[in-house]
Amino acid sequence: GLSCVPLVFHLDTVEWFNAAYVTADVPPQKDLETWLEVGAWSWNWMEPVLGTGTFLLMCTQYFRINMDHLGIKPYTHVLKRARSQHLARLFPVYDAEILMNYSESATIYELH
Repeated sequence: GLSCVPLVFHLDTVEWFNAAYVTADVPPQKDLETWLEVGAWSWNWMEPVLGTGTFLLMCTQYFRINMDHLGIKPYTHVLKRARSQHLARLFPVYDAEILMNYSESATIYELH
């Protein structure tokens, strides 16, 4: 997330990352005077990683939205369903459907 900004634009961080992982040729000091020039140099190796990560995030969001449109429930629904069934088994004297509906509509976490 935020770590990509210094890995692209901060000279000391870019030089450290280059020395530790990339080992690309370092341009002359006059070509690294501004943060934009540093970004132009580091973008050569950072662009594939950042581009792939961004594309992966976009694809997962796209699939998640389409799962909702198709009626396929995501993982949180599976958790809520299991929790509601467990609650109905714990309290058999109460109406199971009401307990399950309540449990599935309640949040999994508490806000303090």
